[in-house]
Amino acid sequence: MSLRLSASDLAKIYEHGEASFPEECCGVMIGRSATQGAPATVEEILSAQNEREDENRHNRFLISPRALLDAQRAARDKGLEVLGYYHSHPDHPARPSDFDRDHAWPATSYLIVSIMSGRVADCRSWLLKSDRSAFDEESVEDLVGNRVAIESPVS
Repeated sequence: MSLRLSASDLAKIYEHGEASFPEECCGVMIGRSATQGAPATVEEILSAQNEREDENRHNRFLISPRALLDAQRAARDKGLEVLGYYHSHPDHPARPSDFDRDHAWPATSYLIVSIMSGRVADCRSWLLKSDRSAFDEESVEDLVGNRVAIESPVS
């Protein structure tokens, strides 16, 4: 299982996460689902506002129903589909929380970017098991199949 996306789309997600710090950022990934050995490929990143309106914006996000509908329409109009969602974890690892699991859907990619002290530290993608018991990690790759690695920021 792997999720492919361009370096520029990954950079957009990283920038969104760093700009939103110390709150979570969020967005939708649209593209082409995995088929017969070919990985799921993100064609476009649709950044969304974190609509969460309480003190938990630092560790929770909410994409409005209108933004979700707009993303589904954009995907359909381009002959694509919603592959999944991305969000950041400010000052926490790029691993899904119990809250993430409780609100996730199987067969949907959840890309999580860890932002430590305002800088990208890690990026991982996850798929919820069909029995909703846990997530399986899927590799994050560039468009030519190289696994994405986070470079340490230069001090």
